[in-house]
Amino acid sequence: MSHKAGFVNIIGNPNVGKSTLMNAFVGEKLSIITSKAQTTRHRILGIVNGDDFQIVFSDTPGIIKPAYELQSSMMDFVKSAFEDADVLVYMVEIGEKDLKDEAFFNKIVNSKIPVLLLLNKIDTSNQDQLEEQIQLWQSKVPNAELYPISALENFNVTEVFERIVALLPQSPPFYPKDQLTDKPERFFVNETIREKILLNYKKEIPYSVEVETEEFHEDEQIIRIRSVIMVERDSQKGIIIGHKGSALKKVGVESRSDLEIFFGKQIHLELYVKVNKNWRSSDRQLKRFGYNNK
Repeated sequence: MSHKAGFVNIIGNPNVGKSTLMNAFVGEKLSIITSKAQTTRHRILGIVNGDDFQIVFSDTPGIIKPAYELQSSMMDFVKSAFEDADVLVYMVEIGEKDLKDEAFFNKIVNSKIPVLLLLNKIDTSNQDQLEEQIQLWQSKVPNAELYPISALENFNVTEVFERIVALLPQSPPFYPKDQLTDKPERFFVNETIREKILLNYKKEIPYSVEVETEEFHEDEQIIRIRSVIMVERDSQKGIIIGHKGSALKKVGVESRSDLEIFFGKQIHLELYVKVNKNWRSSDRQLKRFGYNNK
């Protein structure tokens, strides 16, 4: 029996629903989902296996014009998504007119590989608006196959998945058939905690935060985790901790709940907060957190 395998890379503007789609395809919560832009900072692989195929999905940060070094490193992950893709999934949402970076858009329009353009969040539109948007995007990206979808409501997601399988090249699998992702356990601990910070704090706080898991000890019944939340200023440390530690405790409780579902075990989670000044602009710090691969 012949086998198909390929890299399917999902790109688009921030907050377009890429992470929701990725998780729907993979059947696991690998990418964090919030209503705030720039939630995804890394390139995350999710691996889906069938008897005769393997799809390596890649969720990348939303396309932005970088304002500081961290965002430049995030855009490097997006650039790499063009280099190894066998199928490119370009996501837009109802009401969007263009991609925030013209150079990326030109790459999509001139792509030599199959492009699937997914018009997401159609559950928020009406028929007239939908037809108008379909015409707009068909004229802008004539090389793409267009699918109206709702990643949140799971509308047309199965049809897109089946089309992706059909487009895969003949190839042996790239990863072991029981592997779900390329990221280690600590990465998902960090991302889960960061998601709770995005959901519980306002303004600049979530974007000034990085999480580092210093200890991860797994026994048969329990996983003991010690993680540090890095902020850039002393004032941010106070906000993260909250009055008598209440805000930090809430993040810990919500993170532990999600991690117990993800790992299927009891979790003991210790959270600490440290000041790491200007980490978003430091090449050395960004490399330490896995962003800067230059």
